[in-house]
Amino acid sequence: MEEQVSKTEFRNAMARVCAPVNVITTNGPAGRGGFTATAMCSVTDEPPTLLVCMNGRSAQCGVFLENHRFCVNVLADDHQELAGYFAGRQADMAARYAAAEWVDMPSGSQALAGAMVSFDCRLTEARLVGTHHIFIGQVIGIRSRADGNALLYFDRNYINVPTQVGSFGG
Repeated sequence: MEEQVSKTEFRNAMARVCAPVNVITTNGPAGRGGFTATAMCSVTDEPPTLLVCMNGRSAQCGVFLENHRFCVNVLADDHQELAGYFAGRQADMAARYAAAEWVDMPSGSQALAGAMVSFDCRLTEARLVGTHHIFIGQVIGIRSRADGNALLYFDRNYINVPTQVGSFGG
């Protein structure tokens, strides 16, 4: 018989996975929404597609599903406070957005003006797995900056990483 991995054991193990910090935004017929997420990755480049995961118990799930669009904003090291706001430290959505400068993207979602990169996505599929929705989006626009340092999350803390620390290929 296989041993079961507990929720706590899994969460503690995932805390040891270093991940970029992202603010995921949406704007459309259902209104404006946004949350902080580390669960984001590329799916394919033909067509350019990303996925993000959102807790299904979030009151904002309906907003994202109804708007059928989202924007992934990869945060820079000076966005730690903003990450906290969108993680729930600031409950009021208008106050979250008021804490930064935003740029309208082709889909209608808003991109964080100082993000390392922003991916404007059209929601193509949503699937509930356990406690989380997996949102899959085709990238329809990209906005990026050439400078800045990344904000990462590791061991339940934010860490700053210089942009140029090496490469895979040497």
